[in-house]
Amino acid sequence: MKTDVLIVGCGVSGLYCALNLPSDKKIIIVTKNKATKSDSFLAQGGICVLRDERDYDSFYEDTMRAGHYENNPDSVEIMIRSSKEIIADLVSFGVNFEKNGEKFNYTREGAHSRPRILFHEDETGKEITSHLLDEATRRRNITLIENFTMVDLVCENNVCRGIIGHDENGEYKSIVANFTVLATGGIGGLFEHSTNYRHLTGDALALALKHNIKLRDINYIQIHPTTLYCKNSGREFLISESVRGEGAILLNSKGERFVNELLPRDVVANAIFDEMKKEGTQHVWLSFAPIPEDEIKTHFPNILEHCLKEGYDVTKEPIPVVPSQHYFMGGIDVDRYSKTSMKRLYAVGETSCNGVHGKNRLASNSLLESLVFAKRAARDIISNYSTLKSNEEVNVNAFDYDGYEQEYKNAVLTAIEEENKKDE
Repeated sequence: MKTDVLIVGCGVSGLYCALNLPSDKKIIIVTKNKATKSDSFLAQGGICVLRDERDYDSFYEDTMRAGHYENNPDSVEIMIRSSKEIIADLVSFGVNFEKNGEKFNYTREGAHSRPRILFHEDETGKEITSHLLDEATRRRNITLIENFTMVDLVCENNVCRGIIGHDENGEYKSIVANFTVLATGGIGGLFEHSTNYRHLTGDALALALKHNIKLRDINYIQIHPTTLYCKNSGREFLISESVRGEGAILLNSKGERFVNELLPRDVVANAIFDEMKKEGTQHVWLSFAPIPEDEIKTHFPNILEHCLKEGYDVTKEPIPVVPSQHYFMGGIDVDRYSKTSMKRLYAVGETSCNGVHGKNRLASNSLLESLVFAKRAARDIISNYSTLKSNEEVNVNAFDYDGYEQEYKNAVLTAIEEENKKDE
């Protein structure tokens, strides 16, 4: 197959990048699973926005402090300054954020100095991503291919020409493109306990290692403090940060509060681990008691419903929670336009690292960052657009991918371990 722009992944960053490209360009989006099985659909809490100019300094400082001041200041400024434009775009696509009359409602989450987070119940990611997906499927220049797994990049002389992958039947195919955008999400599938979908296994990182594409901070992995504790294996159910932002408190086995719930995620997670170790328990408790019952039912209906299915009524009792791997702050190193160290190759969303999050992501900055830098990638592709030579072909038979999946997973885990040793 040949196309003008190839996007690997159909979460918010991949979809939004496609929607910001011209209608006269042919775009192919491939995704490893079904289009609705991206982590973007799972985002609960919301999306940050700069409320007004008076909010800028505190928004900037909150992001930097949460990231332990290892953030890229330029990236942070770009993200914050672009936020209102992004929200306006989302509203134009039909995204319905919670309002009080004509004005937006804002909620607050951990490490935020004030409420600045827009939300739709407790399914903000689903609300945003579903509207972007609907718009992408309506556009004639965009082709979406599900159940297509990328196994390698097609490249020579540090220039990306597309990818090689296989469909659900195991048939290998090449897709040649003038520009390629990697939007493959996080690395939760590499961990036993994670809030991510299991098929998100850091494929783009493995290929970056293989082709000497620059990586950054790949050992910066965020543990979310509160996921519902259960003994079943599989994806952990996230209990949104905004639950604590609205007043929920953490308790030990004696019913005692042991931490300020609005501290940055890594601080809260470490406090939970310490409490579990001290008490010899496998979880702590999260109490919704400070939140009015009506607010629980309107703001957190899906969390309420899921917990009821697991045998817990959050309006009447605390629920058991445990930290789980949640987000990846590191990734493929990109500049302010999401360009990688390989020509004609971009990376956006969680698989990329522009330094905006530093060592620890501030709550609800993920959707915003993904959208801001996906749009910047699209604009840069437009400004640098050129075509490939018509006689360039790719010989798929030249590649052998037996056992690639485990090999690639091991490569990513080894690289993370080596980076941890350097830091130690």
